[in-house]
Amino acid sequence: MAQTNQYTKILLSKKTGMEVHSYSEGYGTAYDSKNKKENVVDSLGNITFESPHSISHIFKNRFILTSRESSYKTKSAIIDEKGNEFLPLDDQSFNTPWLSKKCIISSKGGKEAVYDYNGKQIIPFSDRIRFVAEDRFFVLQDKSWFLYDLEGKQISNREFKGDYHFENDKALIINEDSQSEVIGKNGETLHKFSKYIYDLTSYPFLITKNKTTGKYGLIDTEENILADEIYDDASPEYFGAKEYIYFRKKGKATVFSKKDKKLYPANFKYLTPLFNNLFSVYSDLLKKSGIVNLQGDRIVPQEYDFVQSFRISGKDFIYLKKGKEEKFLDKDLKDILEENTQIIAFYPEHLIIKKQDSYYRFSVLDKSVSVLKDIVFIKEQEPDFFNIFNLYSKPVVCRNKNNLYGIIDEKGKEVVPFIYDDIIVFENSENEIVVKKQDKYGVVNFQNEPLKDVIYDKYYWQKEVLKLEKDKKTDILYFTRFKNSGSRL
Repeated sequence: MAQTNQYTKILLSKKTGMEVHSYSEGYGTAYDSKNKKENVVDSLGNITFESPHSISHIFKNRFILTSRESSYKTKSAIIDEKGNEFLPLDDQSFNTPWLSKKCIISSKGGKEAVYDYNGKQIIPFSDRIRFVAEDRFFVLQDKSWFLYDLEGKQISNREFKGDYHFENDKALIINEDSQSEVIGKNGETLHKFSKYIYDLTSYPFLITKNKTTGKYGLIDTEENILADEIYDDASPEYFGAKEYIYFRKKGKATVFSKKDKKLYPANFKYLTPLFNNLFSVYSDLLKKSGIVNLQGDRIVPQEYDFVQSFRISGKDFIYLKKGKEEKFLDKDLKDILEENTQIIAFYPEHLIIKKQDSYYRFSVLDKSVSVLKDIVFIKEQEPDFFNIFNLYSKPVVCRNKNNLYGIIDEKGKEVVPFIYDDIIVFENSENEIVVKKQDKYGVVNFQNEPLKDVIYDKYYWQKEVLKLEKDKKTDILYFTRFKNSGSRL
């Protein structure tokens, strides 16, 4: 298992005796509090460059060196790991567009230019420059914007009113005639519209907005009207299958199906897509959820505390929870769980379930089970953990028959050994885990890398920081976000 950047920072801090505050791709930066200097450190702990000035890591062996001349004036340079200047220290600042490894924007004297990381100028100094796609810039010259590529070539003579951003190689602009227009990545016209286009996300369906009434509607690229401009709000789907567009009027939703190009009025305020034209619906009044279809028919009563769709072993399922009652419905809305079965964790290929005080891995394909040996207790995940960023469960915290805690992954493999009196996993996307042993606390991660020794008396969770207290002194550890993808640790 590859060593994480998080743990490498800790090891390098111990080796160098300095605080290594960033590390990736073989290099990091460290601060020496004794001589008040910033340093570049490599993966072996060698100091390759030191400076009294600030050093920011961009990627691999490229850094920004910043010298503060006064409270209102700074100078900056682009350097490598040995301090060699590719763009010399000057009265300039830098913008790293989307942390690009190909180019950087330099601002100097009220003008902006684009350079590569070897110091070659790609686009000369202009009034303003904006990175608008993976391989496109808009450059402002004489109050007009022009389109450039990553090689510094102007790819269109057309003058634009603004620095429009591209999405899927298309941009929504206001053209010379004050019309809404969709252009391609070479600046060519794809579509012009007489209506004002509000949003391009659902292309080739386009959300319109009436400038007089402020109401929303929908058209296609041929300007056929698919929804009149009568709605108070319009929301495209940004994640998932992106099959629908949601309109609201007087607190009620109307769903547009991209597949059949039809509107489906609903008597509900909140709808969340599941699969096969099914939606979970939530009631503010009842504080409960149910399931309806695209036509608005109630498929499952609005009486459940939690409704969530999961894709397991390539098949779609819906999980419902009401008190201690749980259901796991297949595409035919048939419950595949036996009575008195509790789901503990959801993974891409199977579930972990509890039945009659024993824990099992459960196959949704053939309903076979395999017992998790020696496991007598598993800490449950709160249902509201799951969202578009947390599609599946984290590895689970377990207690074995020896009354010791550890963590296993979806395959039942031990990822944190069973040596602790307790383990605390945070209920969002954190990779940090508090462990307890003999009334002392420490921190590891899901890779079982020791981040803080088990020596602390107390711990506190405060937003993005984990605070640990010992002898009335506090150490802090910043959280890193844990990409919860089951087996991909």
